[in-house]
Amino acid sequence: MSRPVREIALHHKGAAERLVRGHPWVWREAIAKGLDGALAGEEVQVVAPDGAALGRGVVDPGSPIAVRMWTSGREPLDASLWRERTASALSLRGIVLEGTDTDAYRLVHGEGDRMPGFVVDRYGPVGIIRTDGEAAAARVSDLLDVLWPLAQSLGLKSLALRTGSRGEAPRLEPARGPPAPETIRVTEHGVPFVVDLAEGQKTGAFLDQRDNRRRVGQLASGRRVLNLYSYAGGFSVSAALGGATHVTSVDIAPRAHATAQTNFRMAGLEPRAHSFTLADVQGYLDTARSRGERWDLVVSDPPSFAASERALPRALSAYRALHRACVEVLSPGGLFCPASCSSHVDVDAFLGTLDDSALGGRALRVLELRGAGPDHPSLAGFPEGRYLKFAVLG
Repeated sequence: MSRPVREIALHHKGAAERLVRGHPWVWREAIAKGLDGALAGEEVQVVAPDGAALGRGVVDPGSPIAVRMWTSGREPLDASLWRERTASALSLRGIVLEGTDTDAYRLVHGEGDRMPGFVVDRYGPVGIIRTDGEAAAARVSDLLDVLWPLAQSLGLKSLALRTGSRGEAPRLEPARGPPAPETIRVTEHGVPFVVDLAEGQKTGAFLDQRDNRRRVGQLASGRRVLNLYSYAGGFSVSAALGGATHVTSVDIAPRAHATAQTNFRMAGLEPRAHSFTLADVQGYLDTARSRGERWDLVVSDPPSFAASERALPRALSAYRALHRACVEVLSPGGLFCPASCSSHVDVDAFLGTLDDSALGGRALRVLELRGAGPDHPSLAGFPEGRYLKFAVLG
């Protein structure tokens, strides 16, 4: 006989209504009872204050997000559900990426694929899995059991787990098949580049910016381009291939510049025809402004400035200062492409860091407002899932 599923009761109607609309998170403070004694990864039944069944999820008692929802009503998290969700996610990628000449993309996008806590990225023949929270880590075997045969049918040869807490060096742990290589060559819209699977950011690369990199390439022809927080040079390579007269890449990490120069060579570009500057971005911009340097296209893709809601006011202030400094080195008639990957900064707040006041009176207009590519889907009832903002101003 199966063990009864623990019930988690909510405090108030508002929290229940959020779940009905499709938001996948239950915050700890919304729970009235049922959390005591729960184990990370345990399947739980969430009920409204009146006892109505809202759905089942996976509990993470040590996290502010105490439950991540998977189903509605009383539908269980059984093997058939894991199989159906995983197959649906992989099938979607075949549709949205068909004909793009791309073999580096997201296979499973957590909450956006109704598989909260799990990310799976494909890099050619390798799949990299990352979990968010103890609950997902405790259930990773459920994912692997259904993912591996499906991944093999797509041509993947190995799966690896990317582990390591915040502030720790990442580790690659073999999950299925042979160990993943430390670096791998992949293709994005026909452009080859190398990914550092062992030590790179996220699962190795920022796959969510793929289509925005392509857009920068389309805008770069005949322009002098400045790429700030350039990392592995994705925007820089796209700009150079798009016909930029010169690209300046600025990052504080020597390893990032080395990878960027490798990516230039792989794309048939001569790195020595462009500039790679090892510097703090704000200091670099201050010096460039004082020297009167100007660029026709400025790209700014910083790391997240808001790790929590509490950090939001300071983050918005930092974005405003950065964006003003960027437009101070922008040529008349130039284009400015700022980005934010902070989920706590919504679209309106992001645009507020780009208004006339924030930019010191520079009269720019929002020409495009973009997000992540279609391999990073989001739920209509989950605004936090639309974390990436990328704008084109001119």
